[in-house]
Amino acid sequence: MKKRTLGTEGLQVSAIGLGCMGMSFAYGATDERQAINTLHRAFDLGVDFLDTAEVYGPFTNESLLGRVLKGHQGKVKVATKFGFHITDEGEGWERIKGVNSRPENIRAVAEASLQRLGIEAIDLLYQHRPDPAVPVEEVVGTMADLVREGKVLHLGLSEISSETLQRAQAVHPIAAVQSEYSLWSRDPEQGLLETCRRLGVGFVPYSPLGRGFLTGKVAAAGTLAEDDFRRYLPRFQQQAWEHNQQLVVQLTEMAQGYRASPAQLALAWVLAQGENIVPIPGARQLAHLEDNCAAADLVINDRDLATLNTLFAPENIAGERYSEQEFALVER
Repeated sequence: MKKRTLGTEGLQVSAIGLGCMGMSFAYGATDERQAINTLHRAFDLGVDFLDTAEVYGPFTNESLLGRVLKGHQGKVKVATKFGFHITDEGEGWERIKGVNSRPENIRAVAEASLQRLGIEAIDLLYQHRPDPAVPVEEVVGTMADLVREGKVLHLGLSEISSETLQRAQAVHPIAAVQSEYSLWSRDPEQGLLETCRRLGVGFVPYSPLGRGFLTGKVAAAGTLAEDDFRRYLPRFQQQAWEHNQQLVVQLTEMAQGYRASPAQLALAWVLAQGENIVPIPGARQLAHLEDNCAAADLVINDRDLATLNTLFAPENIAGERYSEQEFALVER
């Protein structure tokens, strides 16, 4: 597996990471044994960058990784996140009651994450979502204290604007910004990617396969499991799904010319957008993991890159990536 570097302080990771949320949360029924096998196979393939968060479960995903990481300390980089207010009421999403980046919560979450993960320091700690009640300077200042204490090695932010990134960078070096980015979610191209390049900040796209849609294997919302959150996303509703599926048909045809899967071509496109970019596709099954990892060696020619840019131009995508309620948690 090829390597890439995030940030100016030299956080070197595999060119393709592994988003672990779906192993415990958000995409319907989970299989812990299957997840553990997939994680071990990821290590075998050279994937050494895992992405998790306290909110995934909540808490269960970090605990799962903690069990798997035994014996791999120092060989695998772990990114986790704070930033939500999590209650004891209900299950899953029901427990999440808004955002919370107050300094005392940042510290409490970091300590709890270290315990669940069973590691001495968090390789990359992100603020999961901006908190309007807490200035980013105060957030990053608290995170920087954790770095000085040796509990965190590198800092990140998620779903923030270029202006917020610049304010944060003035407090402490930011290793990475994480935002949704793929062929069909290209908001970061409106300035954020350029700001990251200019400041020497890495960029970590989550959902680089469009929450599975770009694989060509995801059905419309009405057929998904009741606890699969894609069921409620605008782009997965029947009319939007039918429109967007025609784009995936063309992606699949182009991929055949490379003897690749549509997922591999979609990931190779993301990788081609900059050497500071490290996508973190999720994978719960070995076959999907192996398919994704092969994208690290796929090179798309300039003509096809231009064709993909045009085919998946934002105006050609039906439906928003989030509902208005979820958009309220991100900076646009």
